[in-house]
Amino acid sequence: MPELPEVETTRRGVAPYCEGQTIARLKVRNGNLRWPVPKDLAAHMEGRIIRTVDRRAKYLFLNLDHGTAIIHLGMSGSLRIVTDDTPEQKHDHIDLVLRSGVILRFNDPRRFGCWLWTDSVAMHPLIVRLGPEPLSQDFNGRMLFQMSRHKNTPIKSFIMNNQVVVGVGNIYANEALFKAGIHPKRKAGRISLDRYQRLAEAIRETLSAAILMGGTTLRDFVNSDGKPGYFAQSLLVYGRAGMPCPECGTLLKDVRMGGRSTVYCGQCQR
Repeated sequence: MPELPEVETTRRGVAPYCEGQTIARLKVRNGNLRWPVPKDLAAHMEGRIIRTVDRRAKYLFLNLDHGTAIIHLGMSGSLRIVTDDTPEQKHDHIDLVLRSGVILRFNDPRRFGCWLWTDSVAMHPLIVRLGPEPLSQDFNGRMLFQMSRHKNTPIKSFIMNNQVVVGVGNIYANEALFKAGIHPKRKAGRISLDRYQRLAEAIRETLSAAILMGGTTLRDFVNSDGKPGYFAQSLLVYGRAGMPCPECGTLLKDVRMGGRSTVYCGQCQR
């Protein structure tokens, strides 16, 4: 599933081709996504200029003067920059054709993504309750500490809650907790301010590194030019269960939390 670094990589890839460009046509081949593509989406977008391409959590925004198209990649979706002579593939569901000749093409084999329209992004039900961005000034260890008081939730589940902080998916939660030396099952309310400050910095470092390397290649993810991300080559614990800890050599353990693989070092993480 594309996580925050993959979505930010996509945003950075498509923005130079889209910003300031006029939309000539919206072609919807299959509108049966997670939520049906609005019937009037083309009417909202055609003939309009894309002012900016922004991201909030794992949502991408195509901002026009009078509203915003909200895009989510779902579990297997991708956005590619192509031209009109690029052959259409089986799961290419939507083309946003720009007058420049460029096409923003949405591919989604599982159809768990979405294309929606809103007059107010900030008040949209999918956006309004989201927590702070992990790379913003609003996110820090003190904030995590204060929100965690009296919480019996395991720390891994706590930082993966989008109402606490957005974009810390399973892969990056594993990595950040290892870097901070915190056991994934430790109760969120029993972690000190000092350790939360280390954790906040570990989350920031992990996501920033992943963005610089184009995301993590797992299953279907490729970025906007069709190339895979390479952060998987730098993973310290995720996907390495049974292998030696890169710090102490102890064999890494793997447990299921919330139905997801959780890899950690029983020696380094407390």
